[in-house]
Amino acid sequence: MNRRRFILACAALLAFAGTVALPSAGRADARSDAAAKFVQDLGARAIDVLVKPQLARDESMRRFRVLLNEGFDVPYISRFVLGPNWRTATQQQQQEYGTLFERLIVQVYADRFAQYSGKNLDVNETLKITGSRPEGDTDSIVNSQIIRPDAPPVAVDWRIRTRDGKQKVIDVAVEGVSMSVTQRSEFSSVIQRGGGQIEALLDTLRQRVGSAG
Repeated sequence: MNRRRFILACAALLAFAGTVALPSAGRADARSDAAAKFVQDLGARAIDVLVKPQLARDESMRRFRVLLNEGFDVPYISRFVLGPNWRTATQQQQQEYGTLFERLIVQVYADRFAQYSGKNLDVNETLKITGSRPEGDTDSIVNSQIIRPDAPPVAVDWRIRTRDGKQKVIDVAVEGVSMSVTQRSEFSSVIQRGGGQIEALLDTLRQRVGSAG
């Protein structure tokens, strides 16, 4: 995954320390308004549980795992990222892949968040919600920008899915590039280089999780 976009996705949550919300329109769609508030609240929680320099790494990872599973539809994202290979994987491979995928996200993101903790957090960075709209029957797109001193704004769009009254992030697009689609392409390349075998991806994830731990 493009490292710059990955770091900007982390920065997007942390920029909520100074969120500027878009004023609600009188006839705005209720679902998309709720999605915008959900993104705001998620960012506030990220600040609260992760940007604390006194926390040990294990505790940061534990807190981020809770935040990740409450705010993001991890099972959906993991299946989407694996693409058609999900259907050809055995049940055991699917289970191991799901576990490795979550562990990788938690470990890598927790480390990235740690880079912003304490003195490394730029309090002048804010994330401005610029709009939200319904997308289909269950989704909403929340548009935002990271506003940075002496640098152009960065567009960050959040795709929120609402099911059974619960909202979850299912994708984040930075500068118009979907993080999930990018990861899907990378995983597909690993499998292709491994002769089309999902075991090649599992081996790679085992190594990455081990080296990050």
